This record gives sequence, structure tokens and C-alpha cells, in this order.
Amino acid sequence: MTDEVQKHLDKGMYGTPSVNPDEQKKFLGTFRERVYVRMSIQQMKQTENKKILEKHLTDYPNANVLINGNISESLQSSYIQLVMKANLKFTVVDTDLKEDTDSGLLIISDEAVNEDTIDIQEKFAFEHAQAPQEKPEKKSFWHKLFHNN
Repeated sequence: MTDEVQKHLDKGMYGTPSVNPDEQKKFLGTFRERVYVRMSIQQMKQTENKKILEKHLTDYPNANVLINGNISESLQSSYIQLVMKANLKFTVVDTDLKEDTDSGLLIISDEAVNEDTIDIQEKFAFEHAQAPQEKPEKKSFWHKLFHNN
């Protein structure tokens, strides 16, 4: 009986205990084992990653999408439009993750999927490598002659 009372008091004083709170913080409130695809905030800013995500959102028809609430509203809204176009459910998660390397967007499942690779650039590396690279502008002889840059 005293064990139950102690548990009740601890819960009242410290809150409900959680499993792997650091992992849950890193993955916007969910566990790593439930993640299909992860994009960092920096990766969300790159248009080629956005195109890759748009192409593969339909690969996960029963998934949910978590979006970091600390990214800019314009970036949030552009990704929300993509998610809605793919008919997926999404949640904007209020978090204190603000660094470019922190999670910005996650495609998750309700149960464990244990994907080996979740980073969007690693998972779809063959597509990332095929993205057209910008070619430097060729300058004419006259431009080189009269401009020193």
C-alpha cells in the first residue's frame, strides 16, 4: 500500500515518468523506431530535398507528418501544402529545437517500423546525386578582359 502512495506522490511532484525523454525530444515527441524519413531544418531549406520529399510522400499512405514549430512560417506553410496534397495527417509540434541540425520534419508511423536509414539525403542518395548541379556561367573574352571578377 505504501508503494502505491509513493508512486502517486512521485507522479504528482515530478510528473508522469517517460521512456527515453532525450530521444523523444530529438524526434519531436516520438521514438526513433517509428520514423520513416527525417529532415533537418537545414535540409528543409534546400529545394532539391523538398522535391525528393514531394515525390516520396505517397510512399507512406498511412503515415503522419510532424513539423517543427520553430521553423519560419513560410517554410512551415510550404511543407504543410505538400503534406495536404499527399493527403497525409500532420502535426506542428511546439518544441525548443532551433538549430539547423535539429529535426525539422518527420514522416512517422503509429508503430515501430525500424528503418535503418531515415535521413532524407542518405535514404534517397541516388536521387540527390542526380539533381542537376548549377553550372558556372561562362564569361566571354571581353567580359574577362574588362571585368576583374
